[in-house]
Amino acid sequence: MGKDNFPGPDDLEKELNDYLTKKYGNRIRLSVPFMSQEHAVIQKDVKDNIKEKDSEKFNFNLKPAELESYLDEYVIKQEKAKEILATKICTHFNRIKCQDRASSVDNIKNNIIMIGPTGVGKTFLIKLIAKKIGVPFVKGDATKFSETGYVGGDVEDLVRDLVREADGDIEKAQYGIVYIDEIDKIAGSNNIHGLDVSRTGVQRALLKPMEETEVDLNVTHDPVSQIEAVEHYRKTGKREKRVVNTKNILFIVSGAFNDLVEIIEKRLHSKEIGFSSKIKEKQETSKLLHEIKAEDLAKFGFELEFIGRVPVVATFEQLTVDDLYEILKNPNSTVINSKKLDFMAYDIDIRFEDGALRKIAEMAAEEKTGARGLVSAIERVLLKFEKGLPSTEIKKLVVTEDIVADPVSEFNCMIESSDLSTIEERHLQLIENEEAKLKKRLLSTRERLDDEWRFLLEDICIDNIVKIAVEKYIDYKKVLDDAIEVVKEVREAEKKFKKTNAIEIHFDDSAINVIIKTVLHECHSIKPILKELFLKYYHGLKLVKDKTGKNLFVFSEEAVKSPNEYLNNLIKDLYK
Repeated sequence: MGKDNFPGPDDLEKELNDYLTKKYGNRIRLSVPFMSQEHAVIQKDVKDNIKEKDSEKFNFNLKPAELESYLDEYVIKQEKAKEILATKICTHFNRIKCQDRASSVDNIKNNIIMIGPTGVGKTFLIKLIAKKIGVPFVKGDATKFSETGYVGGDVEDLVRDLVREADGDIEKAQYGIVYIDEIDKIAGSNNIHGLDVSRTGVQRALLKPMEETEVDLNVTHDPVSQIEAVEHYRKTGKREKRVVNTKNILFIVSGAFNDLVEIIEKRLHSKEIGFSSKIKEKQETSKLLHEIKAEDLAKFGFELEFIGRVPVVATFEQLTVDDLYEILKNPNSTVINSKKLDFMAYDIDIRFEDGALRKIAEMAAEEKTGARGLVSAIERVLLKFEKGLPSTEIKKLVVTEDIVADPVSEFNCMIESSDLSTIEERHLQLIENEEAKLKKRLLSTRERLDDEWRFLLEDICIDNIVKIAVEKYIDYKKVLDDAIEVVKEVREAEKKFKKTNAIEIHFDDSAINVIIKTVLHECHSIKPILKELFLKYYHGLKLVKDKTGKNLFVFSEEAVKSPNEYLNNLIKDLYK
C-alpha cells in the first residue's frame, strides 16, 4: 500500500481482477501498464494543463427575466413556478461569481422543492433550465433509496454521476444540478415504524450534500470509479484523492405530495368555527398549496433539518383541458414534434388540425395524468396510421377530428380511396398557416437580434428560415442560430480569400440566402460549397483584376446559383 494507505497500481490491479473474476469468471482481466518515474515526469505538463483548466471560474450572465422568457416559450401555465425557478436559479449561479467576497456562513444555497401533481411539467422545466444554462444535470428517483435501504452511497452516487455527465471535468461538475423526483415517498410516517427508519435515514443522508460536503470519487463499491482512478494514475503518474465539493451544486427535489392539501387546509381552518368558517370550493383546492409553510411539510413527514435545506418552494397547478390544448398548439410542443419525427422516419409529413388537437386534449384530461396523458392519447389515435401508411404510397397525413373520433374507420377509408386531393389541399393549408404564424412570431423578435444578423429576418431571408423550420420540424431558434453560423463561415471565408489571393469578395444578402437554403434545407456542408465556388471564381476574378485593377467583387444570388455564367458575363464586360 502506498502513502496514506492509498493502494498502488499492483494492489488496484489485483483487487479489480478479483472482483471481475468473481462476477465474470476468467473471461475478463484488467492490465495496468507500469508507470515509471520517468513517464510520470513526462506527464507533468498534462497534469498542469488539467489544473489550469479546472481553475477557470464558472461563467454565467443570464438574468432571471431572460430565463423566464425562455421557459414561457416551452411551458404552458405555471407562471408562479416559472418565476420562482428562473429567479432563484439565476441568483444561485450569479452568486457563484462573487462568492469570494462572502464568508462561508453567508452561503445559503437556493435548493428548491417543487410540489404539484404528476404531469404538470416539473421535470421538463428543470431539464430545460439545465440545457439553457449549460451545466451538467442528473436525475434520481428517491424511491430507489428507500427501497434498497442503501442510504449514503446512493445519494452520493448522484454527485458522482455529475462528473460523468461533465465528461470527467470535476470543476464543471461542481456547478451542476442534481434533481431528485418522488421526494414525497421518503417522508416519515408515524404509523409505519419499519419504513420510517429507512425514509428518515435517506433524508439525513441528503443533508450534507445539499449544504456542503466533499464526495470521494474513488469508492470501493463502484468498480468504474476504481478503474477511473487507475487510468488517472496512469496518465498523471500520481495518486490523488479525487473529490467533488457540493458547495455550488444546486439540489432540486420534487413530488406530488397528494395528502399535503388536507394538512394545509386543516391548519388554515383550525381557528375557524361555526358560522365564521369558510367553505372552500373544490376548484380552489389547488390554490391551497400556495399557502404552504414549513410546519405543513413537517406534519407530512419531513424532518426540520431537511426542510431547512430546501428554503425555496415552487408549487404547480393541475392542468385543465384548455392547458393541454395549448401544450399541443405550442410550436415547441415535444408531444407533437416527437410524433412528427416518428412519421418523418417513413418520409410521411403529418400535420394536425386545431379541432383534432382539442379532442386529443379532452381524451388526455380524462386520464388525469396531466401532460403525460397527451402522449398515450395521441398514440391511441395514430398507431394504426403509423403501422399502415409506411407500406403505402401516401406521404401526407392530416389528423382531423374524424380521425381522432374513429381512427380505424378513417384509416380504412384513406387506404381504399383513390382520390387524396382533399388531404393534399388541407395539408398545404396547414403548412401555410404554420408559416404565417411563425413569420409573425419571428418579426416580433427581430429587434432583439444584433445589428449584424438582423437582415436574416428581413423579406429576403425570413421566408427561407420559416420554410426550413416548418418543413423540417426544427425549432425556429435553432434554425436562426444555424443561419447565423452559416453567415459567420461565409464572412470568415471572405477574409481568407482576400488574405490568400489579394482579392476582396463580398456575398450580398441574396447570395447568403441561397447558401443558407442549400446548407440547412438541403442538408449540405458549407465548406465544400465555398471551396467549389472559390475554385471556379479565382482565375476569372484574377484576370479581371489584372486587366482593370478592380479589386472588389460583390456576389449576388445569380453568382452563387450560376458561377460560370456570372464569370462569363464579367469577362465579356471586360473585353467590351
